[in-house]
Amino acid sequence: MASSALSNLMLAIHEKKTSSLDLYRPLRNYVTFTYSEREAQLIEDDLETLKQLRSDVERVPDPSPSARRDLLISYYKALCLVETRFPISPDQHHVNAVSFLWYDAFKQKQKASQQNIHLEKAAVLFNLGASYSQIALGCDRTTVEGRRQASHAFIGAAGAFAWVRDNESVKAMIGQSSTTVDVRVECVGMLERLMVAQAQECVFENTIAKGSTPGVSAKIASQAGIYYEEALAALIVSPLKDHFEKGWISHVQMKAALFYSEACYRYGMELHEKEEIAEEIARLRSGASRLAEAKKSSRGAPAQLVEAMNKLVANINCNLDRAVKENDRVYLMRVPSPASLSPLPTFSMVKPMNMTEILDASKEKMFAILVPDNSAKALSRYTEMVDDVIRTQAERLQQASELTRVRLKEMDLPDSILSVDGNSTLPADLKDDVEAVQISGGPAGLEGELQQLRDLKRVNQELLVQTEELLQKEATEDAQFRSQFGTRWTRPQSSTLTKNLQDRLNRFAANLKQAGESDVKIERSLRENSALMSILDRRPIEAAVPTLARPMMSLDATEDAIVGNLKQSLRQLENLGAQRAGLEDMLKEMKRKDDILPKLMTSTGSYEDMFRKEMSKYDHICQDISQNIEVQEQLLMQIQAQNEEFSTLFNLEDYKASREKCYKQIQAAISKYREIKENVNEGLKFYVTLQDAITNVKQQCGDFVMTRSIQCREMIEDVQRQMSGLSFQDHRSSGPYPSVHQRTASSSPPPPETQNPSHPHPHPHPQAPYYMPAEQQPRPGYTIPPYGPPPPYHTPHSQAPPQPYPPQAPQQPYPSWQQGPYYDPQGQQPRPPYTAQNPYPPPHQDGGYYRQ
Repeated sequence: MASSALSNLMLAIHEKKTSSLDLYRPLRNYVTFTYSEREAQLIEDDLETLKQLRSDVERVPDPSPSARRDLLISYYKALCLVETRFPISPDQHHVNAVSFLWYDAFKQKQKASQQNIHLEKAAVLFNLGASYSQIALGCDRTTVEGRRQASHAFIGAAGAFAWVRDNESVKAMIGQSSTTVDVRVECVGMLERLMVAQAQECVFENTIAKGSTPGVSAKIASQAGIYYEEALAALIVSPLKDHFEKGWISHVQMKAALFYSEACYRYGMELHEKEEIAEEIARLRSGASRLAEAKKSSRGAPAQLVEAMNKLVANINCNLDRAVKENDRVYLMRVPSPASLSPLPTFSMVKPMNMTEILDASKEKMFAILVPDNSAKALSRYTEMVDDVIRTQAERLQQASELTRVRLKEMDLPDSILSVDGNSTLPADLKDDVEAVQISGGPAGLEGELQQLRDLKRVNQELLVQTEELLQKEATEDAQFRSQFGTRWTRPQSSTLTKNLQDRLNRFAANLKQAGESDVKIERSLRENSALMSILDRRPIEAAVPTLARPMMSLDATEDAIVGNLKQSLRQLENLGAQRAGLEDMLKEMKRKDDILPKLMTSTGSYEDMFRKEMSKYDHICQDISQNIEVQEQLLMQIQAQNEEFSTLFNLEDYKASREKCYKQIQAAISKYREIKENVNEGLKFYVTLQDAITNVKQQCGDFVMTRSIQCREMIEDVQRQMSGLSFQDHRSSGPYPSVHQRTASSSPPPPETQNPSHPHPHPHPQAPYYMPAEQQPRPGYTIPPYGPPPPYHTPHSQAPPQPYPPQAPQQPYPSWQQGPYYDPQGQQPRPPYTAQNPYPPPHQDGGYYRQ
């Protein structure tokens, strides 16, 4: 890991402190006065449990973070039940003898005291998040499992702080100075981002430990950096800027810089593998620049972070130097500026834990007798009424937006207006196709790929000639000895043994000839269609699309006014769409804040009257929605009339026809480019695969020639001994000439054999083969090469020629003729210095790689 020290330093939160508080007596008195002494006696046990929970929260009897977490969850659930049954406020009819006091977690001299249960709930949730962070800090993050547990605990902390922000912070703020900074929306929001960042960091460390690809690691590191940057953005502004120590800001700032630079470093590795050297240099420079800025504010920072930064700087500079040298010597690419780079890709592996089920108190039995069933049913009914309003209005808004989209498309707006200003557009799918063509090199790059075809064909032809020369040389030598020794030269003729090899070489030659014909067709197709495809080299491609010309003659010069009015109407329509999005968000926000349970618990009147009053809160939004839809309908009618006038004046029909013609021309050029590109790629794959096949046969021919050479020397010695009368008895059992594999005399008589008609003299036993390749199984699903029929790899069983060389064991399977790799995996031949990748799926073709 480039910055292994990162895993050794993370932040945990200390809990808020509080003062002692007796909840038992005030709550019991309230039940006695509001309900009766009987109900007060029935909830005695619940009140004792609540009292003990509060006492444990104050004293922290168990220092274990996990036990502390469970205690805080239990107490928070109890507070949720207290909230719905005991109205705590200064009101004389409420529980007004309870005041909650809590100290700030980061500046303990600051404190807040309220008669508001939401301050108590916010503080307890804050401490829950702090306990989760302490659990995470206690995990052994030197192991995979320890980092996984730490990440889970950090997202638990994030979930707790997010719950404070979304549910308690605003309710806990009766006045601007009535609560401490640590439970305000800004602070708990920052802590939530910080905990998520540390959880993502744990995932990143595990990703590196598992050896994931640089691309995956870069995405995870980039997202961790973004989370740290979000936390930093909150830390450097009020009210947090002066509330936290400088060490906090320095820590988060350095982590943000480290993970951004870590992402640049690892993304640069992936770019280097893809040979995108220019962008790699830009990314590495961007990362190095970010680290240099962070170093300026690293004074007093922990040594671990400084060490991690120095290691990462060294790694980035090492890769940067290498990339710059390669670019200067080989690639010569223009390095883009950092500002022009797209954002780094990200991949979030964590999110705040959903605390709904963990903090759900609906199944708790505490104070159950104080909640009337009719109140619960009334709340459920009210929620259904609100949901029905929200659903109905949301459907109206969506229908209005869809109607606008359809009507504008029917009128060809706003494309026709944009074309007047020279801003022509392409359909999204067509533009994507053009960009894919340009990324793959475009028509201008096809000539270079054709040169690759020529080079590969030449390499194959040279290999074929070299292989044929090997066999020819051996056959010539064999013929010379046969002429010299006559009938004493009893070994099989070379032409008999090499028949299958020669047939395969002939087939390869035929394939090369057929491939050359296909190459000629491709080159002819490229020449014939170069004018058609030249449009694809236009950048931007929109420049090739015709623009809507102004009328050549105008009697009253009203075209500017017509265009201006239509543009203004379209802007008004766009504003209405933005207004609809805001109205939908307002509806959802109203529902989120709509909590009438306290009113239901204390209400003595009719629920129906309360419902009517509460539902009236939504009336003004519903009216705004109706007005928005009505104004939009009128505006669409106005736009339609303006567009008709515009179309007549600017001869829009002719423009549409010329534009469609241009679209078709671009589409035809794309189709022809893809066709030629696919044919070229098939040719490249064919030549590379054929090169592997010829190389394999060349190796077999070399082995054959070597074996025959050894055999020749042994036979010459044997013939010379026969001619000088020096035959030895230990040779009588070894056949007419000794095998290179037979060095000792056999003590058993040889088995009888039918005489080989190709030999002038019978042999007492069959001759052992001089070369036997390892037995191999052919690859299933062998396909016919696209340039021609496959070579005869196997001798038909119906023929019975003399034993050829080499023996026909199952042939080593070559790569598929249509899906073979570009390079020779055995490294037997120099690899071609180029590759060709086809971004389009190959079409179905009946034969040959050239599509007619």
